[in-house]
Amino acid sequence: MPQSPSATSRDEPVIRDRGDACPGALRLHAADDGFLARVRLPGGLLTAAQAAALADAADRFGDGHLELTSRGNVQLRGLADGCGGALAELLDSVGLLPAPSHERVRNIVGSPLGDPAPVRALDRLLCADPGAAALSGRFLFAVDDGRGDVAALDPDVTLLARPGGRALIRIGAAPDAAEVAAADGPEAALEAARHFLDAAARAGTRAWRVAELPAEHALDAREFTARLAALGIPARYVADAPRPYAGPPAPGVHGDALCVLIPLGRLRTAQWRELPGALRTTPWRSVIVGDTAARPAGLVTAPGSAWESVTACTGRPGCAKALADVRADARAVAERARGPLSVHWSGCERRCGHPRGTDWVDAVATATGYRLTGPGVPGGPGGPGGPASRHVPATAPELGAALRDARNPPPSVRRAVKK
Repeated sequence: MPQSPSATSRDEPVIRDRGDACPGALRLHAADDGFLARVRLPGGLLTAAQAAALADAADRFGDGHLELTSRGNVQLRGLADGCGGALAELLDSVGLLPAPSHERVRNIVGSPLGDPAPVRALDRLLCADPGAAALSGRFLFAVDDGRGDVAALDPDVTLLARPGGRALIRIGAAPDAAEVAAADGPEAALEAARHFLDAAARAGTRAWRVAELPAEHALDAREFTARLAALGIPARYVADAPRPYAGPPAPGVHGDALCVLIPLGRLRTAQWRELPGALRTTPWRSVIVGDTAARPAGLVTAPGSAWESVTACTGRPGCAKALADVRADARAVAERARGPLSVHWSGCERRCGHPRGTDWVDAVATATGYRLTGPGVPGGPGGPGGPASRHVPATAPELGAALRDARNPPPSVRRAVKK
């Protein structure tokens, strides 16, 4: 699969020639269906009042829907020109804009079933640091409770809880890390971001993410460990740091919480209002609620749904670059195109929001249909150029059958991909 910009090899350094135009709650983005606002929710945490305010904002200013992003944030679409001031006032009234100068850099994902305290601590420190406002809207922190769920989301800085009141701070995809006391984890994570900003300034390439730093400016965990010690944060260098992994929480009951999956990450405000009490959005377009008996209409509250492994970009009519209404096409074939491999629907070659790795199917819209790419596409996992591809027309029966075949490769093909 093609790499995302954040995963570009250091053999091909990224040199930015423009500023970061990532949308926020104060910087609205002009889309084909109106303006778009992206509200950052560190760790996905929302009080009941904040959740209600987002629904109010979507109804008053937007198209009556909310969208969950791959970082657990919420987007409002179809906003009218000139509503920015009133929207900001509404969000600020419920504490969703605690630091206007930092609102686009509050990119923190957290283990959705874990303790929210480290997320809140990191967010407070981030908002209080004037220098942190220089981070791009793409820079990502992950606060992982030790299971390895959000640590697998290509974060720039990972705070990974360890047994015995300890925590690891990993920068980018490095194999090594610095170990600190868990209580020092949030401050150490912020210092890792400062370490990146210093390296980015020296590089002069306007890097937005750790993976974009040129090789000669790559961050070194030994140097970072010494930097922490100089700040009075006791730290130990770990050469081969643990890399636990866990998938996202499945729809259904998890202890005293319920995971509710939002098909394609978009729901009406009426559905959102059925989610009881305080919420926690996840990077997998689901929501954690405290009422295990909740059953909001049209949302997924039990495992086994066809929507568990289907994602899509905005597509038409919201995106001018899209060649198809990918969400409508995904809905048309979801049940008949089930399979163990995930599928991501893209309206154009940019493939916004696509998953990481190679063990999934890419459905990219073309002028006359879709190009399916993946290990299960006839022709096998492909050679040096990557997985095989085929083009199919956008007629539901043929597209559904081709996608089903692509998502159900023979075991031998899946083994070849995983090697």
